[in-house]
Amino acid sequence: MLTKNQIYETVITDYTTEGQGVAHIEGCAVFVPNAVAGERVKVRVTLVRKTWAAGKITEILEKSPHRVNRACPVAKLCGGCTFWHMDYEEECRLKAERVKNCLNRIGGENLEEVPILAAPTCEGYRNKAQYPVAWEKGRAYAGFFKEGTHEVVQMDRCRILPEETDRVKAIIMDYVNKNKVSVYDEATHRGLLRHIYVRRGAVSGQILVCLVVNGDGLPKLPALIEALKAVSGFTTLVLSVNTKKGNAVLGDKFVTLYGPGYIEDTLCGLNFRLSARSFYQVNHAQAQRLYETAIAMAGITKNDLVLDLYCGVGTITLAMASAAGKVMGVEVVPQAIEDARDNARRNGIENAEFFCADAGAAALELEQKGIRPDIITVDPPRKGLNSDAIEAIDRMNPKRLVYISCDPATLARDTALLKERGFRLEKAIAADLFPRCSHVETVVLLSKGEINSKNIRVEFSLEDMDMSEFQDGTTYPQIKAYVLEHSGLKVSSLYISQVKRKCGLDVGKNYNLPKSEDARQAPTCPPGKENAIREALQYFGMI
Repeated sequence: MLTKNQIYETVITDYTTEGQGVAHIEGCAVFVPNAVAGERVKVRVTLVRKTWAAGKITEILEKSPHRVNRACPVAKLCGGCTFWHMDYEEECRLKAERVKNCLNRIGGENLEEVPILAAPTCEGYRNKAQYPVAWEKGRAYAGFFKEGTHEVVQMDRCRILPEETDRVKAIIMDYVNKNKVSVYDEATHRGLLRHIYVRRGAVSGQILVCLVVNGDGLPKLPALIEALKAVSGFTTLVLSVNTKKGNAVLGDKFVTLYGPGYIEDTLCGLNFRLSARSFYQVNHAQAQRLYETAIAMAGITKNDLVLDLYCGVGTITLAMASAAGKVMGVEVVPQAIEDARDNARRNGIENAEFFCADAGAAALELEQKGIRPDIITVDPPRKGLNSDAIEAIDRMNPKRLVYISCDPATLARDTALLKERGFRLEKAIAADLFPRCSHVETVVLLSKGEINSKNIRVEFSLEDMDMSEFQDGTTYPQIKAYVLEHSGLKVSSLYISQVKRKCGLDVGKNYNLPKSEDARQAPTCPPGKENAIREALQYFGMI
């Protein structure tokens, strides 16, 4: 058993999904931030649990050739970036490995490698920033949250943002302090200014500023607008009213204070209108490469009907329009659909149609109306596809399905579910849209191959099976793989069934019961593993 505050000598062997180093000391997995695989280090154990521990490096005994000096002075504190302590080659390697491992462990694939589209630059690429604001020693300041907390880390310059973005932040904070604008406090739900939101067009250079307030307005706005005009590209100022408790940044009400309320930018040769609520990839150069890869995978012809689920402002939908007979986009955010329709008009695209609805519900409705797209593209949020979307995709039976994902674990889960419906993974490519950060994008191509005509007779008893594996849509191997990927723990089917029962989920009536009355009581799932299993059940939407 490891001892808290004890220093151990060890070797970093791997990484977690969040980019922390992993060491194994006395048979226990120890998670170590700011570590590089291959390094021999001394680690002070800071937290001990039954099956895992956390620690901090006190001394590097053998340094990895991939370790570099940090370019960002607040990288250790800020929760935004993860990889400033290693070179970009190692960062891309671990991200590609993460995608491969998720697809193999959770998705049931057997991939030897997954190629990755590396970014041309690691600095100044991010076209959107959301700064929380805070108060300390009589002054307001803005920055980003410290990892795992809502404590704001003050910074003058963020290396992954354009300089203009940080300049906007500085002007606003000067205005806030000069005019004694109160700052929002989560604990008391008091204070006015909550967040500063800045979006910049990578090609146009236009800048949208959105101030999120816990109220109806701000004082002396004309002076602020005049100050912002000194920033090259400043185009519009919007107020977002958010008086709700919780962590959501933007509110439901938007008021344009200066300019048109949106900016424009060019992507894949098309012009797009972007409002504060519009989804738009944060890395312009890499987004273009990602979409070009997705379009190539789709193999679109002039006779094809393309359905794009989770279409945002229509970026990939409209980029596919010139190659297709017709394209259809679905998005749940009304403002995004309004932008998508305007984007179609401004680009002279007449073979595009957009629907404002939940992606899964819309897909089912389209399928029920007899619409059968030849190609379907999806770019869902981090939680992945819902059951309605998967069901509709299966019923529509497209020739090809192109899936763009921002979370390899949910991508792998969904590909496994689609495989159960006859789809086959044809190709997978990772794309680094977030250099120095832990996230990674992936695009995969799935299709339905020819089914072997041979019939194989298999006899079995339903009483010997846990049918809930199939009824829930998530199998025990998937749950085991998720738990291993995210917590480093191995869990048995017995433990999973115990936790499922506790959560009110069905399991097979004879599943994991003693074979005889004389059998000893089965072991009880330990609390640490139970929590990890519950997290997996939540992740897969079972509870």
